[in-house]
Amino acid sequence: MPATAIEEPVGSLDMNQMHDKAKQASDYLKALAHENRLLILCILSEGEKSVTELESMLSLRQPTVSQQLARLRAENLVSTRRDGKTIYYSLGDENVRRILATIYDMFCGA
Repeated sequence: MPATAIEEPVGSLDMNQMHDKAKQASDYLKALAHENRLLILCILSEGEKSVTELESMLSLRQPTVSQQLARLRAENLVSTRRDGKTIYYSLGDENVRRILATIYDMFCGA
């Protein structure tokens, strides 16, 4: 039986896999595509910070910062570390750092 177009491989992925990967990439990029979330990630690229530190640096209220951090956590863009009652945030993985470096080069570089 001949293969249908949806089953034919494109590179090393078939169309179903490509669709799944495109969805993952789209969700990832949507999480980045918010000014405050992007600012949070840029700040975290310099080192871990607490919610209080992020609030102060961004001049935003705690609920706003927490809401944006929740979205970043949901996409695994940030990771957390607890020290007593304080939760510290840092970048979730090296891919986040690579994307931020590219964005920086494109928009903030000389």
